[in-house]
Amino acid sequence: MQPRNMSMSGVVDLAAVKAAQEAKAKAEQTRAEAARQGGTGAVAPADLVIDVDEAGFEQDVLQRSAEVPVVIDFWAEWCQPCKQLSPVLERLAVEYNGRILLAKIDVDANQMLMQQFGVQGIPAVFAVVAGQALPLFQGAAGEQQIRETLDQLVQVAEQRFGIAGLTVDPDAQPGAAPAEVREGPYDAALNAAADALDAGDLAGAVQAYKNVLADDPAHPEAKLGLAQAELLQRVQGFDPQQVRQEAAAKPKDAAAQIAAADLDLVGGHVEDAFGRLIETVQRTVGDDRDTVRRRLLELFEVVGPEDPRVIGARRALARALF
Repeated sequence: MQPRNMSMSGVVDLAAVKAAQEAKAKAEQTRAEAARQGGTGAVAPADLVIDVDEAGFEQDVLQRSAEVPVVIDFWAEWCQPCKQLSPVLERLAVEYNGRILLAKIDVDANQMLMQQFGVQGIPAVFAVVAGQALPLFQGAAGEQQIRETLDQLVQVAEQRFGIAGLTVDPDAQPGAAPAEVREGPYDAALNAAADALDAGDLAGAVQAYKNVLADDPAHPEAKLGLAQAELLQRVQGFDPQQVRQEAAAKPKDAAAQIAAADLDLVGGHVEDAFGRLIETVQRTVGDDRDTVRRRLLELFEVVGPEDPRVIGARRALARALF
């Protein structure tokens, strides 16, 4: 596992979006499986604070981050500031009632995890959301600052990734095993597509996602993956400087503005990409206008229909069209 930093300021990380959609699907599978087995999927309050080591990191943190933001407290027995911070985090984990899960990692016993997260000193607090790692704060922090950080984390997890957290039942038995997620009918094909993306084989990834959609046209993960792979494929041979110069020189040229919008999105400039194409819709007519509109809808798929920026851009597009 190699964690990556993820800014909560709003940039789009295509890998993070993909992981978020996968995580959301797996969380929904887990809840559905629990319901089929006659359970609620609820956890006891005592299960909201867990000790994690390298052997259990995959299951206890990465997999759990599909259903709840996992806050990681890197600590050590000899660290006095840790002894002040850890009880606050533990109390807040229970108080947040399933909106976060606190994972405690002893750095002396888990040096590899410390190195992978790039921890330079302790206490250090990170989070993992939908398999994506992000730093929260390092060193001493006041309770108000911690609360504000956790509130922002919970908001990002819900709005950006569709992760609502755990259901807590005060009467549940601590340590109850979560429902096992059964392999879905398209998991092999989706894994093949993901492997192709990781290897830089964009054509292979596109074809793998199309294979899934040929059988299930509404499959959400395949639709998202295809939109991402096709976007990356389009910008692969771009000269960014030339693309931006042409876009600046030709504000009414649909192809020039579409290419620049693709670059904007890959670079994380979501609002710029959406705004550029909405303005181009207003400036163009006929087939050019429809071409720009369709590309904008494709970019909505990349970011995700529940993202607030997509919702706002859809309203702006409707105003531009009508």
